[in-house]
Amino acid sequence: MRDVILVRTIAMGTALQVAGALTLTACDPFGGDSARGTGASSVSVQIAAPRHLLPTDTSDPDGAQVLAALFAPLVEYDAERRPRELAAESIKSTDHRVWTITLKDGYTFHNGEKVTADSYINAWNFGAYEPNEQSNGYFFAKIAGYADTQPTDPDGPGPQPPVAPKSKTLSGLKKVDDRTFQVTLATPFTEFRSILGDTAFYPLPNAAWKEPGVLADGFEDAIVGQGPFKLKDGWRDKSTIEVERFDAYPGAKPTVSGAAFRIYDNLTKAYEDVRDGDLDVIRTIPAEKMTAAAKDLDGRHGSSPDSTIQFLAFPAFQREFFKSGVRRAISMAIDRDAIVSSAFHGAQQPARSFVAPVVSGYRENSCGAACEYDPAEAKRLYAEAEGPATLQISYNEDGGHKAWVEATCAQLQASLGVQCTAVAEPRFGDVLTKVEQRQPVGLFRMGWPMDYPSMESYLAPLYSTAGSSNYAGYRNARFDNLVNEAMQAANESETIKKYQEAEDILARDMPVIPLRFGQSNYGYSARVKALELDLFNRIDLTKVSVGAAA
Repeated sequence: MRDVILVRTIAMGTALQVAGALTLTACDPFGGDSARGTGASSVSVQIAAPRHLLPTDTSDPDGAQVLAALFAPLVEYDAERRPRELAAESIKSTDHRVWTITLKDGYTFHNGEKVTADSYINAWNFGAYEPNEQSNGYFFAKIAGYADTQPTDPDGPGPQPPVAPKSKTLSGLKKVDDRTFQVTLATPFTEFRSILGDTAFYPLPNAAWKEPGVLADGFEDAIVGQGPFKLKDGWRDKSTIEVERFDAYPGAKPTVSGAAFRIYDNLTKAYEDVRDGDLDVIRTIPAEKMTAAAKDLDGRHGSSPDSTIQFLAFPAFQREFFKSGVRRAISMAIDRDAIVSSAFHGAQQPARSFVAPVVSGYRENSCGAACEYDPAEAKRLYAEAEGPATLQISYNEDGGHKAWVEATCAQLQASLGVQCTAVAEPRFGDVLTKVEQRQPVGLFRMGWPMDYPSMESYLAPLYSTAGSSNYAGYRNARFDNLVNEAMQAANESETIKKYQEAEDILARDMPVIPLRFGQSNYGYSARVKALELDLFNRIDLTKVSVGAAA
């Protein structure tokens, strides 16, 4: 799908932040109240410049952080990472295919409009319709009628332009009344409630539309939500995006009066500002500052698990990787712990599973022996499988990956007795272009953050035959069947059991090499008295409190 590449560069950006490998550029000097935010009871938070602030087109974590202040999702997630209703009063189904969503009463948009079923239906239809080129459009693929909102390849010989979509709207969306709408899926999906917490499923007011299905000029520049904070002024071309408390919000009331999202091009500068008391929250402490943070911040730092998994993929079209013994040997030749310690200063976690620890069903070492560092056995197995004498690892140069990729190559050379070359491409999309054109790239780096807390969010897109991001080209019919059975299982325990059986097949086949799980390492100023990150490592502004610095 066209938009998957855009969405999945989130993982590239996450690695970029963790590595702290950004070029120093000057930030505007902030003084007085603006250094803190919009006032004494406001909080200032570090972000990078968002690409978009339209829910169906916001795929970067910084834009999502701002939108999390401006919107309330249909569901939030509890301590066990299970969905619970927030803006929705109920989400029910008897067959896991037809879902009825009833909205809570009392929600209004920041412009005074009442939130209705149409607010969701219109926004989702706009996001799904492919000519609108919304990067989150793929989220609606499970809804009936999605295929009709996508262009199709023409019949007949010779190159021809795609055939226009049959429909501008999803047939699976039906309004019942002002507070109720029905969602019919193409096939049953037991965990449908879980996906409704994503940014893509936020509603939009009538003011968003110039006409049905056509976005009003300038709406995104002054985005209007229905969450606990509202946008103050605009956000384009600004060094600070300011939001203020929306007093009519019916949910949990924030204690802060607002927030200033301060845009930094360099994490080291943001770290120094937190250390010096000129910034309240840094969402990602640079890896090279992790050791110093304990002293510099005097205990004012913490960590939480990130959903991102970093891995190396084997392109299925390269003959030298056809044998599973070759793939397993390469995995066993990598010392994950040493690279996390040396290249990341402990800022990430070694991965020996194909899904991250943040989802139900995670098992600590589902990969088994194939992910344990054993250079002697790796060399024996590699020779037995007649592995190639030279290896190559392709990666995107703009993601801060050079150090760890070169360290991995050095380990492969030492463990397997091969030549290994780290090959940089300018951008992640350049790597994928070569893969899609079946050009030899060797192993290639990928990163994957979950879209919602489910094993399915890792397994189906990456490894199913028709997976939207199965760039490696892995195919296994038994794996596909197990994932489909899991998605339609009668209950959570059966769902997880099927997903785990599918993951066991990955551990046998090793189409990729799990390397690391992300970890959010954040810091804060002496003004901050309480701070929580949500499941997606966004600062929860409804749970932040500030006071005078000690």
